[in-house]
Amino acid sequence: VQLQASGGGLMQAGGSLKLSCEASGRTFGYYIIAWFRQAPGKERECVAAINRSGGRTYYADSVKGRFTISRDNANNMVYLQMNSLKPEDTAVYFCAARYAVQIVTSSGQYNYWGQGTQVTVSS
Repeated sequence: VQLQASGGGLMQAGGSLKLSCEASGRTFGYYIIAWFRQAPGKERECVAAINRSGGRTYYADSVKGRFTISRDNANNMVYLQMNSLKPEDTAVYFCAARYAVQIVTSSGQYNYWGQGTQVTVSS
């Protein structure tokens, strides 16, 4: 599967952005999809993940209640709605896919990655 992330940009604190991840391939529905982010000098971290059906999700504590992950299997799309943005959300955001059933949060367990999209939140 090939992934392409988009939707990043510059936003003031308190604002919202919606990231999109478009996937190619007819087996998209068999993949766990996650959003990771990496800030300068920091490790890549999983901020949200969603299972095959979209019925189960994972959120990092730092984004719970502010970010929402969703997927549209009919159109091979995954979204990350980011509300109440904070300066500490500034990072490059990546979408990633893993051919699996269970959600995992380690970047090393994801086989496919999209290019990053920069999110910058100003105070």
